[in-house]
Amino acid sequence: MDDQTRIEIEAAAFRRLRQHLMEDRTDVQNIDMMNLAGFCRNCLSRWYQEAANERGIAMDKAEGREVFYGMPYDSWRSQFQAPASPEKQAEFEKAFRENVGSRDES
Repeated sequence: MDDQTRIEIEAAAFRRLRQHLMEDRTDVQNIDMMNLAGFCRNCLSRWYQEAANERGIAMDKAEGREVFYGMPYDSWRSQFQAPASPEKQAEFEKAFRENVGSRDES
């Protein structure tokens, strides 16, 4: 497989993952994804932003989230995010530290 075809296939897989998370499974909570898999929609939007920045495209966290979520992040949260129990929040803090770093770094 040539590099261009590989890139196109990887991009198609990413778009399908995004569709799955943003349209097909809005019921899956970010906190559950982070606690189980060590990443969530916010991580994906951050990776998108970082890739843009590495290519000289100015994009901040809010812009990266809006591109990934297809709407402002606060709109997504109000429509789809449910409150998390104290237990899930504690699990999240641990998963976040292990997979992302401290809150100050994000």
